[in-house]
Amino acid sequence: MLRRLVLLCALLAASVQPLRAQEIASDPAVTQEVIAEPAGSERYVGSIQAAVPRGIAAYGPFRVLDRTRAALVDVTDGASPAQFAAMLRAYPNIALIEMIECPGTEDDRANLRLGRMIRARGIATLVPAGGSVRSGGVELFLAGAQRIADPAAEFAVHSWADEDGREARDYPADAPENRAYIDYYREMGMAPGQAQAFYAMTNSVPFKDAKWFNGAEMARWVSLNRRESLDSLASVP
Repeated sequence: MLRRLVLLCALLAASVQPLRAQEIASDPAVTQEVIAEPAGSERYVGSIQAAVPRGIAAYGPFRVLDRTRAALVDVTDGASPAQFAAMLRAYPNIALIEMIECPGTEDDRANLRLGRMIRARGIATLVPAGGSVRSGGVELFLAGAQRIADPAAEFAVHSWADEDGREARDYPADAPENRAYIDYYREMGMAPGQAQAFYAMTNSVPFKDAKWFNGAEMARWVSLNRRESLDSLASVP
């Protein structure tokens, strides 16, 4: 399945290969342009957001901030689960992932596997003010054992599309392509009706567009924790 929206700067437009994808930007002054993308399972939404922290170590899209915190700052791909595991071997006390700049994923299956790894380790996810989580990055936010989103955090969702251009609504509701997401949301703690409603919301916007909303609206769809709940992380040895 494809779910990929890409932001391209005007200066880079001439170098883009004629593959297949779509770009989108939160700033109406940024030009939008449709290009082609090969078959696969890539889905991400581009935007211009907060500065990326350097950290003390880098593991693919992750930056280690200190002994208990890491940041997610880029697109995930097929290598991300192994990179995440390597990070935890080196920094086993990481208990929080700050989601700073999360455009999505280049590999949906690996992204859901990564989300399950985050949940299995009991790691919390936080989107601070200025943080941006789009497309496949939303699944990783939902993976947090505790989920905190500043009211000013940015989110974006949209329907996936397969290599033939078919979107979620073109498949039966109980098709494996749709069940994969419902099952994942259930594993992340959503009740059956809540999972169905959230998935329907994400697919209410077609592949060639995106629904943008803030952390306050995200709280209407999923259960969030208060930032004070992170105080316990200070006791991590």
